[in-house]
Amino acid sequence: MGSSAPASPAFRDAFRAVAGPAGRLSFARFMELALYHPAAGYYRAARERVGRAPGTDFITSATVGPLFGELVAAAAVHLLGPEAAPRHTFVELGAEPDRSVLAGVDHPFAAVRTVRVGDPIELSGECIVFSNELFDAQPCVRTVYRGGGWRERIVELTADGTFAEGEVPYPDDVRPAPEGYAFDRPLAAARLAGEIARQPWRGLFLAFDYGKTERELRTECPAGTARAYYRHRQERDLLARPGEQDLTCHVCWDWIAAELTAAGFAAPVLEFQETFFVRRAGPAIAAVSAAEAARFSPRKQALLQLLHPGQMGQRFQVLYARR
Repeated sequence: MGSSAPASPAFRDAFRAVAGPAGRLSFARFMELALYHPAAGYYRAARERVGRAPGTDFITSATVGPLFGELVAAAAVHLLGPEAAPRHTFVELGAEPDRSVLAGVDHPFAAVRTVRVGDPIELSGECIVFSNELFDAQPCVRTVYRGGGWRERIVELTADGTFAEGEVPYPDDVRPAPEGYAFDRPLAAARLAGEIARQPWRGLFLAFDYGKTERELRTECPAGTARAYYRHRQERDLLARPGEQDLTCHVCWDWIAAELTAAGFAAPVLEFQETFFVRRAGPAIAAVSAAEAARFSPRKQALLQLLHPGQMGQRFQVLYARR
């Protein structure tokens, strides 16, 4: 399968530099370049990606305004306890430029630190390590079961400047699947979780994202979960306009939980965003509802977006664990 939309000259140059004479890369390496290359990567470009303004591509829970940060802070205090929370530094990983989930939000934490894309992740002491849609933006290994075995998708640059997809054997998995079943493996997300968990810090790991269990990924997603977003539309062509559209893949919650457990965290808990906030930030939700009882205000609308099962309440999940 090929793409009809050519890549920019900057991305083609970046691809050639990494691919070398062979002219091909794994999809995972292609996705890494498309998202994070310093000169041609989607997340390295100095432009607005998140929100509803013209030219943006998607929205997240943080788009609704400061209420998301208020509920995150309240939930973290609930999980750590009001006595322990003020000792912790709140560390946000992967935030967009000029954005922070706790910007303008009252909180009891000792400090707030934001780690942007491309910054080194260095953690120590007592921390709340928070991320919002960080893990789904990590490169995935795309595989398909064909002819009695798994095959890995690769990407090749064609003579006309577009990209085409190929396949090579993938020997790292021998479990059978139906013919043509696609399994997009979020291996880099699990590795990132392990890198975070193995650093010398203690406290609360708090990840908001969307994902599935390994069983669900292997049995309920025959077309895979990798997707592209461009101007608030889900695009089928993952190879089109690399560096200009978002690429994403569902995380495997089992794999992230296993990395945390191996690093000494207590058993991780996975909940829908709606359930998590109702259980962990109930008083804050009640305060908003009471204050806005007489009108349908922007804050009440934001609360509905965050909690309603048909909006973000069950679209996103929260994995948390303590050490």
